Amino acid sequence: MLISESTGIQTQQTSPISANASIRIQGLDGRYTQILKDGFPIYSGAASGLGLLQIPPLDLKQVEIIKGSSSTLYGGGAIAGLVNLISKTPTDERELSFHLSGTSALGLDLNGFYAQRFKKTGITLFAARNSSRAYDPANIDLSAIPKVERYVVNPRLFVYFSEKTKLDFGVNTAFESRLGGDMHYLKGERDNAHAYFEDNGTQRVSTQFSLEHRFNEHSKLAFRNSYSYFHRTIAVPDYTFDGRQNGTFSEINYVRTGEISEWVAGGNLWTDHFAEKRPTNTPTRNYTQTTGGLFVQNTTQITDWLSVESGVRGDYVADYGFTLLPRVSGLFKINNKLTSRIGGGFGYKTPTVFTEESERIHYKNVLPVNSELNKLERSYGANADVNYRTAIGDEVFLSVNQLFFYTYLNHPLMLNPLQGGNFQFQNIAGYIDTKGAETNIKIRYDDFMLFIGYTFTDAKVNENGARFQNPLTAKHRLNNILMYEIEDSWRIGLEAYYYSPQQLNDGATGKTYWICGAMVEKMWEHFSVYANFENFTDTRQTRFDSIYTGTVANPVFRDIYAPLDGFVGSVGLKIRW
Repeated sequence: MLISESTGIQTQQTSPISANASIRIQGLDGRYTQILKDGFPIYSGAASGLGLLQIPPLDLKQVEIIKGSSSTLYGGGAIAGLVNLISKTPTDERELSFHLSGTSALGLDLNGFYAQRFKKTGITLFAARNSSRAYDPANIDLSAIPKVERYVVNPRLFVYFSEKTKLDFGVNTAFESRLGGDMHYLKGERDNAHAYFEDNGTQRVSTQFSLEHRFNEHSKLAFRNSYSYFHRTIAVPDYTFDGRQNGTFSEINYVRTGEISEWVAGGNLWTDHFAEKRPTNTPTRNYTQTTGGLFVQNTTQITDWLSVESGVRGDYVADYGFTLLPRVSGLFKINNKLTSRIGGGFGYKTPTVFTEESERIHYKNVLPVNSELNKLERSYGANADVNYRTAIGDEVFLSVNQLFFYTYLNHPLMLNPLQGGNFQFQNIAGYIDTKGAETNIKIRYDDFMLFIGYTFTDAKVNENGARFQNPLTAKHRLNNILMYEIEDSWRIGLEAYYYSPQQLNDGATGKTYWICGAMVEKMWEHFSVYANFENFTDTRQTRFDSIYTGTVANPVFRDIYAPLDGFVGSVGLKIRW
């Protein structure tokens, strides 16, 4: 919710009955957004499936969103931008919190978090159980929300050897079953007329290791490593996808900070191995991918009004060759109220079958990618923004951010149908270019805060000279949020979001729609209670458009461009010591 309610970002639902979704930034498909956990790329490749849906937020300190090419430090995949989920760390003061909530759509969430630092050690522990029953607000016999049961346990240990040297090691786990489909089937009333289902099972285990030594106040050396295991099954009538991914990430970096300049240099190595069972005649999508990279970045305060950040990265991708990724950005401080940043960089994405397009068809009949047929997707992008902050009188504060963006993606990978019913990823003879603007306005008066956001996105595909709109991208979006907050006492909010018509893959055009919500929270010293009314206007695609053709027993699903769950109310209790 936090990410999808930001300007320039759109959540794209890829399954109408299991609520699978991906994150699009500035009009580009979800595979061009890199998702990190504390800087570790543990949600890539096959592990990107259901990634954000399986991350409860109680142990998160903040979420970093960087829009535009960020490949210099973070490598391939960060073409559209990245989302970095930053976990809480222990402090001398103990933190113990619980969060319990239930929804009108028959969902139940139980979460707990503990953190504390001792003399030489510290620990954090997060545990959660999240569940929901199948829910069909449209009464079309298909679940808009699937039956879900998920368990998450994330322990983390911190060791402080000295003031200069520290270590931390953590484990992230998630085990989930997600069953959607015909409501009669889900209730056990199974016959030939009620036999459609989609059953997702995931097991996710990853480690995070970090060792940092500070030589002095100006320099430090860090080593990081992660290992991730991901197992996913997708079962639909007459087909099962069953794959396992094992991946590693290792990095060493050195940071040197001077009076006017900072240097960051290092290298990293990714390994990614995927193997699947072969239930059909389609060739398996097994692969082993290794990528090594070196990077250096410098930030220099050239004058009082100009700071320049520049860097370059070189990656060697096994079977696909070498790629060079320069990047430069300038920050202009025009005066105390007005600043501007202009920058740009290169990016790339290694070919993969794990995309929104193949996720929609459960990878059925999708042929593997290979270096003889496919090549790296390469991009060039630039951003420019202007920030203005001022006070109007003694009580009104105004902040305005105006961003312009452009990304050119050469020879993008598209999933094309072949004779015989198979699908194959091919680099098209053409490009995708996306350009647009984001406007963010924040006004604060006394205990009131108003956020207004507008996003204009013009994303087009040019294939063999034919030019058309990139599907499932709203050209115009409005975000409006009004908050009233008395610190440590009350929080009340209203929100309204507008989406303009979207081009669909079947040639049709989606409808315009609004989503409105409200929330209220009452806080005391050690606990708070809240009520949340998401989409109280009950906006649903099933109210103004169809989501499938054919029969319920054998549906052919159309693109999902609007909510399916409609109005969902929730109440919750937060407890903290």
